[in-house]
Amino acid sequence: MLMKPALQAAPLLRGSILETIGDTPVVRINRLAPEGIELYVKLEAFNPGGSVKDRFALAAIEAAEASGALKPGQTVIEATSGNTGIGLALVCAAKGYPLVVTMAESFSVERRKLMRFLGAKVVLTPAAQKGTGMLAKAEELAREHGWFLARQFDNEANADMHSRTTARELIDAFGGQGPDYWVTGFGTGGTLKGVSRVLRAECPATRIVVAEPDNVPMLQSGIRQERDAAGRPASHPTFRPHLMQGWSPDFIAKLAEDAVDAGAIDQFQPVAGNAALQAARDLAAQEGIFCGISGSATFAAALEVAKTAPRGSRIVAMLPDTGERYMSTVLFEGIEADMSEEETALSRSTPGARFDSPAPAAPAAPAAAPTCKPEAARMIADIVEQHPVVMFVLEWCEFSWSVRKLFAAAGLPYHAIELDSAAMQKDNLGGDLRAALGVRAGAPTIPQIFVGGEHIGGATDTFDAFKDGSMAERLAALGLTFDATKTANPYGFLPSWMHPR
Repeated sequence: MLMKPALQAAPLLRGSILETIGDTPVVRINRLAPEGIELYVKLEAFNPGGSVKDRFALAAIEAAEASGALKPGQTVIEATSGNTGIGLALVCAAKGYPLVVTMAESFSVERRKLMRFLGAKVVLTPAAQKGTGMLAKAEELAREHGWFLARQFDNEANADMHSRTTARELIDAFGGQGPDYWVTGFGTGGTLKGVSRVLRAECPATRIVVAEPDNVPMLQSGIRQERDAAGRPASHPTFRPHLMQGWSPDFIAKLAEDAVDAGAIDQFQPVAGNAALQAARDLAAQEGIFCGISGSATFAAALEVAKTAPRGSRIVAMLPDTGERYMSTVLFEGIEADMSEEETALSRSTPGARFDSPAPAAPAAPAAAPTCKPEAARMIADIVEQHPVVMFVLEWCEFSWSVRKLFAAAGLPYHAIELDSAAMQKDNLGGDLRAALGVRAGAPTIPQIFVGGEHIGGATDTFDAFKDGSMAERLAALGLTFDATKTANPYGFLPSWMHPR
């Protein structure tokens, strides 16, 4: 006689999507963890909007509702690199508030589309004006239209939410004792301030490690953030563009400054952009964990901490978001939509369902010319003379990565000068060299490529030189060989969002 299976418990019912925010998992790293170290990540991508910023979004709206600062039907506005905007769009959609977001044009297009898909309006600001520009625009629009400004960079509801939720989740995950090391980046400072004060009070043995881009050590510099009489921040003097979207805007947020002033930070850990990219790829390929560049940068910092941590240490790294909102960035360079040669060979190994994918074309880049110091001009001349193929690049520049990718695929040796590397920040050497390069090249665009001492131009000039055969002639005169089959469609090495529509 067959027995009836036991009745299964009914799934937990939720009153709205907002009840799924928080309580994200802490997951152990197995294949990438150093021997003798318990390495964990807190996966904030498990929030419904895909990032840690859902916590702030809910806290900010509910606190404003409770205080009366936000009226029914009033428009909410905020400046964001994307994740906060997505979180606010989700919360505002669920609660019935219109949302307008200001965002610098340099942040990934996926974020714009996600916010618009959730019903928000996205107002872009010039990349040159950085984070301070998008913040000023949000304040201006709020004043003009009487909208509620969420103020993620100084809103105490941000830190309070992390004290109530994120900190408690971390402590509970380790049986009430907390980890030995907690590693985080900083953006608004809400996570840092909110979690650190609880860890300091309840788990004083936990060391708090803050990661920063190695070429942008704003907190570690000790240079105070300047603010005007209204409390608005100026662009911090140590800021440089970097790869970690959501990390380290061009100013130190008030909440982050509060954490520094409270002595919350035990250690700073600088992270190179390339290390962050590699960490993201390693987490995906070896742990099955998909995260964005800011999360992988934090994980790269945790790996550095693990090198000197005592055996048996438990280390937790915050992973703020998912990798899906970085698909148009350098993180996905080398991950092609079309089949590789190996994949094409696999397709051709059987007779059915075979096809080839065409490659698209690409755009041109803007220009303008700076002045320079004579010693920087001499240094540029020496570098160009010493190397047959030299490329002046910025680590975060996607045109630079496109040319690197082309040269690597063709097997063409080259020398790259990364003008925004940590070493180049000393005495503003990178800035001086870039100015000198702009004078020599006649344009400030990046990258700039020289072959045999001759200035070729930027990315599109280099691509054109491969297409018209002039590059092959220059390289042959230098005795350099390369795989011409890889350069037949140089514009195909551009990220898909750069292709003309």
